[in-house]
Amino acid sequence: MSTEKTIYSHRDDDPHLTDDDLAEKVLRYIRYATFVDTSGISVMALRGTVVLSGNVAEEADIASAGEAAASVIGVSGVENRLTVRPGDSTG
Repeated sequence: MSTEKTIYSHRDDDPHLTDDDLAEKVLRYIRYATFVDTSGISVMALRGTVVLSGNVAEEADIASAGEAAASVIGVSGVENRLTVRPGDSTG
């Protein structure tokens, strides 16, 4: 998308977003708040519950992404299905 926002903004704090808009907001916020590489992360939202899936570089990134997602206004629950990319784990 040419109008894609690259950073999170408090203007995004509308609690009445569509599922797609909420999923996009969560992904942007994870990138903004945690500096986790989100290129391998997919976010789906359904009535306030978000599902994180895909892979990240480190075990700590899984918890960081989940905590960031849970703190987004409009998110009522998080199902964290993230895994560490094979061969990338440092711990």
